[in-house]
This record gives sequence, C-alpha cells and structure tokens, in this order.
Amino acid sequence: MAKKPSALSYSFLFIICLLWAIPLFWAIMTAFRPGSMATSFDFSFHLTFENFKQVFATAPFLKYGLNTIIIVIGILSIQFLTITTGAYALARVTFAGKTLFLGLIMTQLIVPTDVLILQNYLTIKQFQLIDTLPGVMAPYFASALGLLLMRQSFKSIPTALEEAAKIDGCNTFQILRYIYIPSSKTAYLSFAIVSISAHWNNFLWPLIVINSVNKRPLTVGLSLIAKSSDAGPQWATLAAATCMVMLPLFLLFLVFQKQFINSFITSGVK
Repeated sequence: MAKKPSALSYSFLFIICLLWAIPLFWAIMTAFRPGSMATSFDFSFHLTFENFKQVFATAPFLKYGLNTIIIVIGILSIQFLTITTGAYALARVTFAGKTLFLGLIMTQLIVPTDVLILQNYLTIKQFQLIDTLPGVMAPYFASALGLLLMRQSFKSIPTALEEAAKIDGCNTFQILRYIYIPSSKTAYLSFAIVSISAHWNNFLWPLIVINSVNKRPLTVGLSLIAKSSDAGPQWATLAAATCMVMLPLFLLFLVFQKQFINSFITSGVK
C-alpha cells in the first residue's frame, strides 16, 4: 500500500509554491499601485488603473499583441501539419534510416535553440525575411517535441482501424483526418499549449529579426516600455504590461490544465 505524504512534505511543497508565487503577487500588486509606490514596501489600499492606461500611451500595445497572435497562430498552424505527417511516418511507415532519423530528432531536444541563432539568422537573411513576421516564424515550423509527442499518441491507436479504413478505400490523408487526428485531440491540445506558451514568451529571436517598431511582438514591446522614460524604469507601468501579457496564457492553462497533464502522462513523454 502506498504511503501517504506526510504533513512535513505538504509544508515543504507549500513553501516552494509560496516562494515561486511571490514575484507574481508583487507584479500584480505593483500593477495596481501608484507609480510612486512601485518600489515601496508601504501597504496601501489606494488602487489605480492609471498604469494600464500608461501602457497604451507609451507604446502601440494592441499592435504588439496582434503581431504576437499572428506569430503564434502562424507557427502553430504549420507545426500541426509537420508534426502530423512526420509523426505518422515515424509511427506507421517503414523506411531506411528510420532509427537514425528518430535519434536525430531526440538529439534536437538536447540542443538549446539559442545555439542555432546565427545559422538561422543567415538562412533568414538569404530568403530576405529579415524584419518580417514570417522571418520570426520560419525556424519553428518543425518541432522535435511535437513529433515525439504525436508519434507516441499515434502508436497507441490500434492498427486495425487503419487497416479497416484502407479496405474501405481511404487514402493516407483520409486516414489521418478521420482516425489519427480525432483520436489524438488531447495530445494536439497539449502541444498547442506548449507551443503557444513558448512563442508567446519568445524574446531573443524576435529582437534580432525585427527592426520596425510596428512589427514587434509583446515581449520586445515590454523591453521598450521598461526603458521608455529618461527618469529610469517605470516599474508600475512595466508590471501592468507584464500582467496583461501573461493573463491569456494563465487563463489558457487554467482551462485546459487537466487535458494538458493527462496527455503527457498517457503518451510517456517526460
């Protein structure tokens, strides 16, 4: 019989969660406090929405948000296509070098993406995509994590369903559409959350590629808000902008957290 966690274990976990949450609570509190009290430890019930108004007055925040949505949806749309076809090939198709190819995909998970920035930049430059939103999206059209996650999901689907579909005259794309994709909705949802979170928060690559003010995503826009005043960083305004940026992701995870966790448990991808 499994031993129940002790009160000491729960207390330790609570302390860890509290330490993790302190910066979040501080950012939320600062976002609603007057700018003059942003770095003060004095407690006050005086709340204001002036910091949020200042965000829109300081930078074209809505434009930054639209750019970020375009980038995130554009990357995710292409990734769904590449991971679906690639995962099907790895799960069901037999071809020469399959094991080697799978090993290379797993190796890509180990290599930090920042290591490839120079080569990606030179490639994007050759295609004349510098200072464009497609230039930000292009290096992420394929995902090693997505391929492995969907491969595990596809392998769990009985081959008898595919064989029956072939007998009925379905081609490969019809089999994917009517069998594999509907049966892997949870895995797709989990990958979507991971992809959206990663590219919503991506900062370094858009900073390198984008030069025009009206093409910047939210993360780059936050850095501009932080240094928008000669008097130094406007912490209250920055905190308000940060809360606005993280709110969509926070709500997304709250709504789909059960499906997100279950997918990684059942797929075996840690």
